[in-house]
Amino acid sequence: MRDLSQHLELLSINTATVKKQAPLDRIIEAAVARGIGRIDPWREQVKAIGLDKIARQIRDAGVRLSGYCRGGFYTGANAQELAAALDDNRRAIDEAKALDSPCLVLVVGSLPGALSGKPQSIDIALARSQVRDGIGASLDHARSVGMPLAIEPLHPMQAADRACVNTLEQALDLCDELDPGNIGALGVALDAYHVWWDPKLAAQVQRAGASRLLAYHISDWLLPTHDLLNDRGMPGDGVIELKKLRGLIEAAGYQGTVEIEIFSDAWWSRPMADVLDVCISRFKSVA
Repeated sequence: MRDLSQHLELLSINTATVKKQAPLDRIIEAAVARGIGRIDPWREQVKAIGLDKIARQIRDAGVRLSGYCRGGFYTGANAQELAAALDDNRRAIDEAKALDSPCLVLVVGSLPGALSGKPQSIDIALARSQVRDGIGASLDHARSVGMPLAIEPLHPMQAADRACVNTLEQALDLCDELDPGNIGALGVALDAYHVWWDPKLAAQVQRAGASRLLAYHISDWLLPTHDLLNDRGMPGDGVIELKKLRGLIEAAGYQGTVEIEIFSDAWWSRPMADVLDVCISRFKSVA
């Protein structure tokens, strides 16, 4: 297993980790000042500054992306909503390409309307069918511009509203169905927070191999967890065996970055400089 303590270039910061503290251009400046050369920005953060401006800043600063968040949310209550989702994903693919991202991360969506608390359907099998069809439809454009799509399975607690793909096995089944040639067009973004509990995880990581493992995100699972969305822990503060998990993915061939992605009201309340410094320290010691 790689010794990360002397390899800061392998650390990436998902910019949601400090999204409440500063706009994206200042996050990039703060990361670069600390020797962090990788980020994973969110579309709304890019939009707030401007795609061209962020692309120029990233290029001039020598920053590289570890991914781009996010595409997905393919489900809909009617044909118009499904078509709008495909249009939005096409734009997301083009934005990821403009930023020279290695992949577009997909949070695939689930029951239409559930994210706002008003589900228009409770047919999760239909939602999964729409997700499969939506990813398949996006693949043509993604392949044409050379932008791999990375399905991110989310913890079952988010199965109703954010993602009806909840295990690595489900995500890989979609990859095998939609990209049977395994030519690099479709893979997975493995987030420790969402998959650590899965008894099939080791076998499915080995199944994925280097060709399907496109991104690796980490945070920690706190006990007790006070919020299902915004109470992730800093690596080392919870119960996830992060070094063991990294050993599994590296044994399967993954040699990419380790991306810290934390949704946390507690960490959002702290100064950006402090949060980034702790990210660096934890990356070196427990990631």
